[in-house]
Amino acid sequence: MSIIIGIDLGTTHSAVAVVDAGFPIVLADPLGKRLTPSVVHFPPQGHAPQVGADALRMRTVAPSQTVYSIKRFMGRQSNDLSELESNVDYPISRKPGHPIQVLIGEQSFSPQEISAEILKHLKKTAELSMECSIERAVITVPAYFNDAQRQATVEAGELAGLKVERIINEPTAAALAYGLDRLKDHSKIAVYDLGGGTFDITLLELSEGIFRVLSTQGNTCLGGNDIDQAILDHFLDLVRKESTASMEQEGNALPRLREAAEQAKITLSTQKSTTIELPFLTADYHFKTEFTRDELDQIAKPIIDRSRQHCLRALSDAGLKSQDLDQVVLVGGQTKMPLVRQCVSDYFQCADFEETRGDIRLGDSFHQPEGPQLNTGQNPDEAIALGAAIQGAMISGQLKQMTLLDVTPLSLGIETFGGLMNVLIPRNSTIPVKAGEVFTTAVANQEEMLIHILQGEREKAKDNWSLGRYVIPFQKAPKGVPRVGVQFEIDANGILHVLARDIHTGQEQTLEIRSAIDVDDAKVTEMVESSVEHAMDDFESRRWIETKLKADELLKAVEQSLNECEADLEPEYVSEIRKAESDLKLVLSRENKEKNTGDLDALKKCIKVLDAMTQKLAEIQMDKITEQLMSQS
Repeated sequence: MSIIIGIDLGTTHSAVAVVDAGFPIVLADPLGKRLTPSVVHFPPQGHAPQVGADALRMRTVAPSQTVYSIKRFMGRQSNDLSELESNVDYPISRKPGHPIQVLIGEQSFSPQEISAEILKHLKKTAELSMECSIERAVITVPAYFNDAQRQATVEAGELAGLKVERIINEPTAAALAYGLDRLKDHSKIAVYDLGGGTFDITLLELSEGIFRVLSTQGNTCLGGNDIDQAILDHFLDLVRKESTASMEQEGNALPRLREAAEQAKITLSTQKSTTIELPFLTADYHFKTEFTRDELDQIAKPIIDRSRQHCLRALSDAGLKSQDLDQVVLVGGQTKMPLVRQCVSDYFQCADFEETRGDIRLGDSFHQPEGPQLNTGQNPDEAIALGAAIQGAMISGQLKQMTLLDVTPLSLGIETFGGLMNVLIPRNSTIPVKAGEVFTTAVANQEEMLIHILQGEREKAKDNWSLGRYVIPFQKAPKGVPRVGVQFEIDANGILHVLARDIHTGQEQTLEIRSAIDVDDAKVTEMVESSVEHAMDDFESRRWIETKLKADELLKAVEQSLNECEADLEPEYVSEIRKAESDLKLVLSRENKEKNTGDLDALKKCIKVLDAMTQKLAEIQMDKITEQLMSQS
């Protein structure tokens, strides 16, 4: 039986997945990256095109030879494009009535040929991972792609050496990945898919294990790229107020500013503010600005709100109200943005959802009387590729021929910094099953990492069962630099294989544990009942420990900055910082060591005060670093 891979050919990123031992997984490239930037760079003649991260790095260096967002041009003609869509850093043909062509030097390429380079890269990634030749694929497209766009996708696959077994809609793939086929019959689901360049909203109904599309709406020219462009326009307005230089005539200035805009958007998904600094953006101009999440939200909201009418129209077309839905599923990298999640929740009047651990289990239904559940249980960047792989396994008969022998009685994971358990394989996962994650160091100059394997349902490592420990050595490096991939695999015989690999050196260790599945029922019941009994206490402990770790990191950073810059600061300002430090340490000193809890609200307040107070200190330290770099150059 030949393998059929699943491919999400995205506007911004692409991914390839496969069903292995009955479990869908997104395959990583040799560098451990599961997402491939959908970017192709064409070096001087005689050299093969670069794809992915290598090409992305060339976007600021050689923008006219680096192609991105090619999905927007698939199956379209030049006169279909608006001025905004044509606003890319590489030249394209604009002959009315003719297909779009990308112009690189004296050569021209169709969007299919560009996309084929991305598909070749994904095909190679799959072949290296699976150690076999790959010739068949399922490729996903937005639900509203027309026949020309779908045919162009098939042609791209064929140019890459793949037999395209099926083109499936991205919402259907997402529903499969989320395990929504396991919901109760007649469940109704909305799949909200906002990616880099395209948006669609699809309403599905599950009937006897089959998804029926009730309605679909979308926009091939709405996505994260539009937000990037709006941020870029905002930055350009700032530049024009401070400099007379023309960005269009300053070589790679505009691509550098565009890259900074995209990175700022990503950063503000997890932070409240960020500083953008581009030395020598032009010959005599340094760009520096503070950019906040509030500013981003103000810029992005009109763009995101363009999806609202599509959502309302989809409900109207299906003859439904938002209260008729069971779940709203988020797909596409742009849905990681907090504003998007809030807007979608408002559009569909979703039930309140507090994402405490982000581990909504596949197939669970969270219907609340007040509205549908906002389901964020899968990585939105990977869900579509996983669903395509599941569809491929169904076509090949791989899933139908699988015999699921057992389930995992308890969750399996490893201990992480702070004494918490990080779950890799949730309780009740069917076996065979495989899952993995990449971890890094929490302390500078570590020479080894302890892999402590745990089984249980409690939040703290000490409250779960220890299945084994072993150590991965590596070279000394700054905190966060080493990368160790940890993979759990339970085979058909119920044996847990743990693989830990130093990604930098390739050095790895394996451990085989035969007791992971064969657990006494009474002990399983005792563990589950214990987790329910202590659920609130465990939750409070996890929140305290995670916030305490953040406080410790902040204190170390402030102390380091003061050591470097105290001589340049006013004594009164230093005293204020020391007072805020003291207040934070006082709250930490009152921790209940036995229960790992404390005054969480006071701790958060002290962190916020110290963080705000040291913004000026951070700017002074950054200025000193910049001066040092300039003097060295």
